[in-house]
Parts: sequence; structure tokens; C-alpha cells
Amino acid sequence: MLSINKNYLNIKESYLFSDIAAKVAAFTKAHPEKKIIKMGIGDVTRPLCESVIKEMTYAVNEMGKAETFHGYGPEQGYGFIKDSVQGYYAENGVNLENNEIFISDGAKSDLGNILDLFSNDNTVLIPDPVYPVYVDTNIMDGRKIIFADSNEANGFLPLPDTNIQADIIYICSPNNPTGAVYDREQLKLWVDYANKNGSIILFDAAYEAFIGDDHPRSIYEIEGAKTCAIEFCSLSKTAGFTGTRMGYTVVPHLLKFDNVELNKLWLRRQTTKFNGVSYVVQKAALGAFTPEGKSQIRENIAYYKENAKIITDTMDELNIWYTGGKNSPYVWLKCPNNMESWEFFDYLLAKTGVVGTPGAGFGNNGKYFFRLTAFSTKENTIEAMKKFKELFA
Repeated sequence: MLSINKNYLNIKESYLFSDIAAKVAAFTKAHPEKKIIKMGIGDVTRPLCESVIKEMTYAVNEMGKAETFHGYGPEQGYGFIKDSVQGYYAENGVNLENNEIFISDGAKSDLGNILDLFSNDNTVLIPDPVYPVYVDTNIMDGRKIIFADSNEANGFLPLPDTNIQADIIYICSPNNPTGAVYDREQLKLWVDYANKNGSIILFDAAYEAFIGDDHPRSIYEIEGAKTCAIEFCSLSKTAGFTGTRMGYTVVPHLLKFDNVELNKLWLRRQTTKFNGVSYVVQKAALGAFTPEGKSQIRENIAYYKENAKIITDTMDELNIWYTGGKNSPYVWLKCPNNMESWEFFDYLLAKTGVVGTPGAGFGNNGKYFFRLTAFSTKENTIEAMKKFKELFA
């Protein structure tokens, strides 16, 4: 008789954002007259930039002609887009080989799929609070998880504990959900810890484009990282590809465990289990890496960062503690009046129609915190913060 993977019984039946959607739907049904301002899920609102649409349109036309039609492509990505990613890293002082870059349908997929390379008896270190995918995918595989205590005292930037031995380490910077960003000295501590202990860092850099100062945008800016880290990035927030789907994962050749290159294992995994990103989408992404595209994308990022400033200015005015906002599209605030996060979610929705994300959905340390995103329109962001002031001033 068939046996199921019983590890799936150990995860919550519904995803955090499904719970939020259900609550909002019920509220909307009960109060159809109430305007809802969504500042919860990290989905973008700005359209794809002109340069991306130009390349996408060109690719669609190519697909309609026999002489330029493209069928199966390389699972690890076409050379033209890998070259563009390679050049993008070089602009930030990171030199990569072309075949260290793997094109994917987004960071979320690869952050889960990369676990195929590792034994289920490895111990995993995950910050709390954290993006739920890190936890759920390891529970699905039956790995032991230990949590790094991320809290108000350490600015939600936990550092290595020499008393803890972990094989797989998740780091997200700028962080989702807290918006906190590691500096070079802090990341060096993690790199040194991983190299000393024979651990691997899974570094989620999905929000690197929001960094506007000297904080590192890639872990490979840190000496020694190529021997202990895999980096995941995405065009979802950078170029608005949440519905278009493309990201990339970097697996350096120097990364070896049991005398085996992880690059070779990942290549084998991808060529077996992944069909690759469509030609049209990869050509569209090419537009994001042109000089015109990068300029247009910077305008969109600036738009979201201005929204973030509107939020943080409001928090400052109301004397509400928070992290994030400066180098991140997320503002992680302490719930007013010592409310728990789901209580605050219900209260804020009922009083203002503003939807955020309860911190408890990201872990125990998020119990009294709340995440707002800067991905709404500027008009809605201004209106939401006006409602905040009316409620808490």
C-alpha cells in the first residue's frame, strides 16, 4: 500500500498569505462599502518597464516565425541572459564565471529545490522571524531545524553562536520580513563561521536592488564566501517580474563538500527536474539589464522607496519602533499598545481597511510585530498612513 511523505503533516495546512486573503475576503463581504488598502503581500504594483516590454515584444514576434522560433532551451538559461547577470555582478565588484549562474523561475523555487542536494540528516539554522518557505521546505524533507534568535535587541540581525553547530544556514539580506540589512562585518562573521564549521549558507538576495548605500548587495562581496555560500536572486521585486517569473542562482565552482562540486550536482538536478525559463521571458529580462532598462528600473525602485519613507516618517511621528524601510521595501513595526500581531491585523482592518502581515506568521519572535510593504501605489500609501495617524496619534 502506498505510503505518503508524512513530513507534510507537520506543516500548517494553509500558507500565511492564504489565511490573510481569507480574512480580507470575509471582511470585504461583510463590509462591501469599505475601501481595502493592501500593504501585506510583497507584490509589486508598477508595470514592467518600457525596455522589458520592448524585448518581450520582439521575442514574441520571433516565436511566430519559423526561422526565429525557439523550442527547448538550455535548462540553466540562455547565454545572453547569463552574460547579462554576469555583467551586473561585475558592476558591483563581483566576478563570476558564466556557468556559475543558473537562470530559474524565481528565488522561492530554487530556495526549496536546492535542498535536493543535501542529506535529510543535516541540521538547518533559520532566523526567527523568517520567510515561511525556508521553514516549510525543510519540514517537508524531515530535517532538524534550529532557530537563530532574531529580535528587537539585536535589530533583527542575529549573529553566529559558536555553541551551535548547523550544516545549512539561511540568511536573507535585506531581510524579509524585517527589512533589516547586514553590514560587511556582520556577514564576514557568518562566512567565517560557515567555513570553519563546514556549513553552507543559502543567501537570499531577492531585495538587493533596494540597497542604496555601502551595505553589501551580494554575499560574494565578502572574502571567503565562494567556498561556503549559494546566492539566490530574483527579478520579481527588482524589475516587477512577480507575474512574469525569472530569477537566478549562483553556485560557485569553489563550493565543494565531500570533494564534490555543488555546481555539478545543481546542473545535474536542473537538467533532470527543470525545463528552464521560457525564451520570451529571458528575452524580456534582457531588457532589464540594458542601460535604458536599468535606468527605468531605478525609477520604479525609487518610487517604492519613497513609499517606504512615507511609512517610516509616519512611524517616526507616532514614535512607533520599526526596522527596515531605508534599504528595503518592508517596514517591520512594533504593534502599538502591546497588541499581538493577529489582534492588530484585525483591529487595523476593521478601523482603517489597511491590510498588513501579522508578524506571528513569520515565527514566534514576530508575535508583537507587523509588516507593511511599500509596493502599494503612492496615493494608497499616503491614505493608509493618514489613517494610521488618525488612529494612533
